[in-house]
Amino acid sequence: MSSSQAAGGSTWKCRRTLGPGSCWVSLPEDLIHMVASRLLDCDFLDYVRFRAVCTSWRSSTISPSGRGVTDPRFHPRRWMLLPEGHYLYPGHPNLHGYVHFLNLDTGTLVCVQILLLGDHCAIDSVDGLLLLLRNSDQEGTVCLLHPFTGDITELPPLGTLLPQPQVDSWLPNGPTLHRIRRLVRFVCASVSFKAGAMTIMLALHDVARVAYATSQDRRWTLSSWQCPLIYSPLSFQGKLYIFCEVYTPRLDEMHQVFQIDPPEQDGAGADPQLQPPKLIATIPTGKFIQPDGLVQCGTEILVLGHNDLLVSQILVCKLADLVLERFIPVDNIGGNTLCLGERNLSVSSKILPTVKGDNVVYKRSRQPYLAQYHLSSGSLTPAIDNCSLYGRAPGPSSLIHYIFSCCTRDLWYEPRTTIQKSKGC
Repeated sequence: MSSSQAAGGSTWKCRRTLGPGSCWVSLPEDLIHMVASRLLDCDFLDYVRFRAVCTSWRSSTISPSGRGVTDPRFHPRRWMLLPEGHYLYPGHPNLHGYVHFLNLDTGTLVCVQILLLGDHCAIDSVDGLLLLLRNSDQEGTVCLLHPFTGDITELPPLGTLLPQPQVDSWLPNGPTLHRIRRLVRFVCASVSFKAGAMTIMLALHDVARVAYATSQDRRWTLSSWQCPLIYSPLSFQGKLYIFCEVYTPRLDEMHQVFQIDPPEQDGAGADPQLQPPKLIATIPTGKFIQPDGLVQCGTEILVLGHNDLLVSQILVCKLADLVLERFIPVDNIGGNTLCLGERNLSVSSKILPTVKGDNVVYKRSRQPYLAQYHLSSGSLTPAIDNCSLYGRAPGPSSLIHYIFSCCTRDLWYEPRTTIQKSKGC
């Protein structure tokens, strides 16, 4: 895929309306580098559009093609694959390979053709890259795809995990592909880079372990230790963060946050080893009656939880404060909206017409409905109007409902007819 196609299908050409002596075309190379770097820090597609303006700007900047996966500078971090709704999952034959991506900060929507989705399904998204599993392969072939450049990095087949006793004893018997799909049903991936090498970690919910590999490996290695994955892990800057419940000797419930670092060499030339999770923060006893996990919001990791039995009041605090043993609830999250579900995500409220800023959107199970909790006022109001709780029935739907569906991974792949019809998605 060319960079112009990635930017929405338009062909960008250098415009000479300012005359042949225009100073824009002849900008100093160091200034071009500075502008390109700042654009790349904000949005990958802005960088693509910048390079497409003219030959001079293109030749003075690095092309992302061929390095979109292996160079983390070119990862489209704030772009999210949107489920289509109307019974059309990404990869549905009626879509002819076209899928939509939404920028969670700007609201920009682009349509990209990914023919690979014809026989692959997206099982996770990490830094905007898609982790794809081949549907018809009994070996469990997986890869990382950059959706805008088309760059692909092949990973070891997931079938190499099945013979390991820690996995085999936990998964039900059945066809190999069915067992692999069960293994990655609730997966959280992280990608890290060091000295040009890429390492991938997969937090596997059903077996409560972490698998890891590099793109040069032929098999996945499973952690020798178990970690409770009651709440969805969070991938952040190449590491995994786990939210756990523990009990004190007096049977008091306590919540802690653990960090899992990428495997490193032990200095003796042996294979990289994955160290057990390390405790980095403890939430004071009694603060959270029902935890809601972790979410990345800008450059911060936020910890969320309900503090009442009616599940109507939400507390949000920064992990950085908890690490310093300070429990400081915050009601200002930069005008963002936090969506709580199977997976948590943060989106700018500027792009949402039906919700206000500094709030949390989640499913209220008592009524039920999709609610928004305003952190500053503590008020609880509907986030959408007359929409189905569990999906989007045929007809108009609010954007927040489409975004909230990104938290439910079942809507990303495979035609599960009975589930989809019952949920009205």
